[in-house]
Amino acid sequence: MNVFDSIMTGLQEALDYEEGKGTARTTKLSVEPLPDLSANEIKSIRCSAGLTQQIFAAALGVSAKTVEAWEAGTNRPIGPARRMISIMKTDPDFLTKYHLVSD
Repeated sequence: MNVFDSIMTGLQEALDYEEGKGTARTTKLSVEPLPDLSANEIKSIRCSAGLTQQIFAAALGVSAKTVEAWEAGTNRPIGPARRMISIMKTDPDFLTKYHLVSD
């Protein structure tokens, strides 16, 4: 099947579904909530990975001052940084495994 035929087949399936003539494939996913991380946990996770605050910050896309504030308990990580740190808690080699930092 060429690209045009594939697109046309997909569009026809969408129209059939809209008219109640077909069924749609569905997948249900759940996303784990972001964990709370204490200042001590963040520092422990960073140290377990063998990273300086500067390298840790660069890998997470934040400033070294931000990491310093997290570890002092002044601020807390949010969003993607918090997710990445929680992944590192489970897998300290996460950043090197996915080539975000290298030796």
